[in-house]
Amino acid sequence: MRGFYHKNQPVIAKSAVIFPLVTITGDVTIGERVNIWFSATLRGDMAKITVGDQTNIQDNAVIHTNTGLPTIIGRNVTIGHGAIVHAATIEDDALIGMGAIILDGAIVLKGAMVGAGCVIPPGKVVPERTLVVGNPMRIVRELSEKELLANQDNVNYYLKLSQEYD
Repeated sequence: MRGFYHKNQPVIAKSAVIFPLVTITGDVTIGERVNIWFSATLRGDMAKITVGDQTNIQDNAVIHTNTGLPTIIGRNVTIGHGAIVHAATIEDDALIGMGAIILDGAIVLKGAMVGAGCVIPPGKVVPERTLVVGNPMRIVRELSEKELLANQDNVNYYLKLSQEYD
């Protein structure tokens, strides 16, 4: 379902793949080759949501905003199953694990990995190329080159997988 909220209508690139039961409403811009999986919700009713090229938003993820606080998701990002990104910024090449919660004003910097179930409190910053886990978040270590490449492999896998559906 794609719909208006007041005068705002989603803008979705023609190359994006949007699966059944996805809700995209309001001031939302979806980039090229983005894939948004079953039952995800993107609500741009309180501020703008931007999703960069080649990002995948997996099943049941929720992307929302807050008054005056947009949600910005960069390029080549993975948002795992059931994750919540609320009025936060996720920079390029980051991975948000399944069930993670990223709260208002938080920033996940380029190439960072947020572990499954991790909670990023409001206003916190996840450093570049680091792994964070826990509730609240705890920095574990820097990511290896192998792990950074695995993140890109995951993006490429979801791009390919999204093209295999009718």
